This record gives sequence, structure tokens and C-alpha cells, in this order.
Amino acid sequence: MMNWYALYVKSNHEFVAHDELSKKSIEAFLPTARKMRQWKDRRKWVDFPIFPGYLFIHVHPSPEDFLNVLKTRGAISLLSAQPGYPTPVATEEIVSLKLLVGSGEPLDIYPHLKEGTRVRVKRGPLQGAEGILERKENQCTFLVNIELLGRSIGVKMYADDLEEA
Repeated sequence: MMNWYALYVKSNHEFVAHDELSKKSIEAFLPTARKMRQWKDRRKWVDFPIFPGYLFIHVHPSPEDFLNVLKTRGAISLLSAQPGYPTPVATEEIVSLKLLVGSGEPLDIYPHLKEGTRVRVKRGPLQGAEGILERKENQCTFLVNIELLGRSIGVKMYADDLEEA
């Protein structure tokens, strides 16, 4: 059975590693956000990795597949809680992350998220995504947490679009 894993890559090599993995027919997911960049002579929309230095790969948990991934240009290591054994990322986290990124909503990144109420989106473009609810001054933020990276991304939502998971 194939699992998702977090791949740590060299600084500013997220897109390079993603392209190289695609050439090897390895499914890779690089969550990005579009931001306006300003130079002296022009302004331009540019895609930035949401989790700098990381991307996600979908492979069989075999030494051969792991080695093939690690031989990719820009790759450094697979994240693991136990040395020598890459730790899978929960499929639900990847599915919810893909829904959030694909929604086109403006995203904020929340480092070191603390435990909150687990919620599911009932309607709208993010329907079915599961995450954590955070409230600040009458405003709700729906967060998708990637525990292995210790980071989260969030989008502001109406509380009545959410239900307890």
C-alpha cells in the first residue's frame, strides 16, 4: 500500500525536486500559495512553497522506493520520528491540504499549532476537508495541520459552515 511521506529538500529546491520526481513518475505534491512580488521595475504574481524546504511524495514503503526518491536532485531526507524509518503523513491531512490549496482562498501559515476542536467543512469549495478550529475575536479560522512538519495552514471561515468531526 502506498503512503504519503514528507521529503526535506535543499533550500530553494522545492520546484526542482518536484519536477525531477515527476520525471521519475513518482507522485509528488508541492503545496504553493500565490503572492505578489515587487521588484524595482515590475510587479508579478509568484508561487511560493507553503512549507519551505518540504514537499510530499506518494510511494510504497520500500527501501528501493525510498532510495529512488533520495537520489533525486535536491532531496536531502525523508522525515522520520524513528531514525531509519520514514514516518507516513496521514492521507486525510494530504487530502485536506489539497482541498485548501485548490480552493483559491487566501492562506495563512500557522507554525506550532496547539490542539483545538477537530472540525469538518459542511459546504462550500472545501466541503469534506477536516482540520482544527481556531477562534480569535469572533473570527473562525479553519486549520489543516501537518503534524510531522509542525506547521499548519488556515483559511477564515464562517462557523456555521463547520461541524464537529
